[in-house]
Amino acid sequence: MTTQPSRRSVLKAAAATGAAAVLPATAGAAVLPAVPAAAAAFKHPGLLHTQADFDRIRAQVNAGAQPWKAGWDRLTANGRSKSTWKPRPLETVVRGGTGANHVQLAIDVAAAYQNALRWKISGEKAHGDAARDILNAWSAALKAVTGNADRYLAAGILGWQFANVAEIMRGYPGFDFERFTKMMLTVFYPMNDRFLKEHNGACITNYWANWDLCSMASVLAIGVLCDDRAKVDQAVEYFKHGKGNGSIMNAVPFLHPGGLGQWQESGRDQGHTSVGVGWMGVICEMAWNQGIDLYGYAEGGGGDYGGSKYDHLGFGTLTFTRATAGSGGGLLATGVPRVFRSVNRPQAYIQATGRLGAEPVTLRVVPGLDDAKAYSFVDPEGHYLRHRDFLIRFEANDGTALFHADTSFHPTPPA
Repeated sequence: MTTQPSRRSVLKAAAATGAAAVLPATAGAAVLPAVPAAAAAFKHPGLLHTQADFDRIRAQVNAGAQPWKAGWDRLTANGRSKSTWKPRPLETVVRGGTGANHVQLAIDVAAAYQNALRWKISGEKAHGDAARDILNAWSAALKAVTGNADRYLAAGILGWQFANVAEIMRGYPGFDFERFTKMMLTVFYPMNDRFLKEHNGACITNYWANWDLCSMASVLAIGVLCDDRAKVDQAVEYFKHGKGNGSIMNAVPFLHPGGLGQWQESGRDQGHTSVGVGWMGVICEMAWNQGIDLYGYAEGGGGDYGGSKYDHLGFGTLTFTRATAGSGGGLLATGVPRVFRSVNRPQAYIQATGRLGAEPVTLRVVPGLDDAKAYSFVDPEGHYLRHRDFLIRFEANDGTALFHADTSFHPTPPA
């Protein structure tokens, strides 16, 4: 498998992997021994979402920009997002076999995550309190996750999800963070660790990729949550070199002409194939937010859907959508109001007349009428900024191809 570029940009220079340089030997100078470089501190919040993510999402939602606003509306309409949600904690969670009750925890984790999102985006304390109370209720009650072999799936899936909610709520008033992390370290992590090392006593290739992936995701998330570098390193090492089907070289065992990869569970069924790809993305995104590029290594909600509908936290449209890129490499979020300043006349803005001056008009950015990779700009009256006869002006949309071409602008980087 050949190395592919990162989905983002070439990542920060590798850190915490080498040793400090040895000072050159000179007459009368001692040679100091090399010492390991200090590991970089963890970033918080730093799992699926960072503070920069929340700032971006809030700005887009408040501006009514799409698709963020649609994602927000979907979140707030979900019944598990209500601040009145009451948790139903258990002492023992069972998945597989008689007495299975793991869905009760899955639903509460979804409710905690969704309320945590609402608090971080809207600032509404009631939702922060709801998320906190769910986390506190479970950390006070849960003692074990058990069942048949499926117990490892429960520990993996619900482990990485639970850790992500706690990471969002870190520092929230009244959140018993110490008790919660103790639960993650004594209930979830030992099962994740045991599965990756022993695979339930079975042949190393007995279990599909998904079993490894959810266990890896949980180890990584718990490591960040608990500021435990060894656990993060354990997850990264297994991702790269693990013997099970979930490591990257085994999860994508074949590359076909054109760079298309075949997933380890392809041919099984669409649900298991897609959930595994999703969990691989979860691992890569959490690692990325800690400065570890797994996206570029050797490659490669919550109850609204059928099947195993709590296996993913959901609401990705809201939380992961980035502004679309224009052909010139610029980034403008559509739906967002902006003012525009002249490049060669820094004190001059586009005015309501279409001319340049000191009194800017606020324009709404929309996809280009002629080209979706371009942008069009609409004034408060609904008129489009148009370039015609070597002048800019505001005019009503007449629906013609010429008008669409004249009102579509491609961003270019400054010289």
